[in-house]
Amino acid sequence: MIRIALAGCGEHSKTSHAAPLARYAAAHADEIELAATCDLNEERAAEFCRLFGFRRHYKNLDEMLESEKVDACVCVMPMERIVDVGITLLQRHIPCVIEKPLGTSLNEIERLAEVARETQTPHMVSVNRRFMPYLNQAHSWMQERGPLRYVRASQVRHERNESDFIWSTAIHVLDALRYIAGEVDEFEVSVPHTMWYLIELKFKSGTTGHVEILPTAGMVEESYELFAEGCRARITAGSGTQRSLECWQDGELVIESHAHEEEPEDLRNGSYQEVEAFMSALRTGKHPRPSIEDIVPSARISFEIAKSVAAT
Repeated sequence: MIRIALAGCGEHSKTSHAAPLARYAAAHADEIELAATCDLNEERAAEFCRLFGFRRHYKNLDEMLESEKVDACVCVMPMERIVDVGITLLQRHIPCVIEKPLGTSLNEIERLAEVARETQTPHMVSVNRRFMPYLNQAHSWMQERGPLRYVRASQVRHERNESDFIWSTAIHVLDALRYIAGEVDEFEVSVPHTMWYLIELKFKSGTTGHVEILPTAGMVEESYELFAEGCRARITAGSGTQRSLECWQDGELVIESHAHEEEPEDLRNGSYQEVEAFMSALRTGKHPRPSIEDIVPSARISFEIAKSVAAT
């Protein structure tokens, strides 16, 4: 039995971590116990117990870790607390999931990465796009049909005016393309409008790509397009049921799939599949992926983009 705790009970933790953990626990009652929650707002921690089936709640992280002796912990902290809490878990050798962006500066992230290397504590970074079913289906389909020539992604949001958007949120899209096309060799950025970014990518694999980051464009949508000789795949990931997969080959639409309204969001956006991957690694004694080391290059690109734009 794997006893798991959840540190941080905000809205993102509710939808992207607590809900899929509860779904997994319901389907694997003999494998996982939702042991405890922790939040500075004790009422929220108690609410998570009522809503999702965690057994006990705490206000203090150290008290929870000492009292519960958990086998793993999911950590969903405000950005300014991610590094300190992540280091605490890694140094205590508690296998953990750490929510991105892994810190508020590249120096912070590299410090966290150094602790992960020193302790060798099993851990996973929560970047759910790597687990999105439609994106992975498209990736596998394209791999069977020849080398990837070109990738394109667009992240559109409404009234997301925060100055850290490029490295706190847009890192999701950049990391997804690294996951699909491999390591980035070089990139160029232009800013056609305040806080809108157009990024050209050249991958070491020879694939080229473009990313559009449009945080104030009046809607919520992400899309990914993968191109190879004679074929194309398009994945749309928006709010609610706005999710679809279309694959074309030799001029014909050969795959078309759309999300069903009744399907829970965590099953569509990769959050549940992320939980499955983490639990499988714990159960088999393997190190989960992606690790901090896997995500550092995505963070580095994001901060370099922010720095280059600030310098202009």
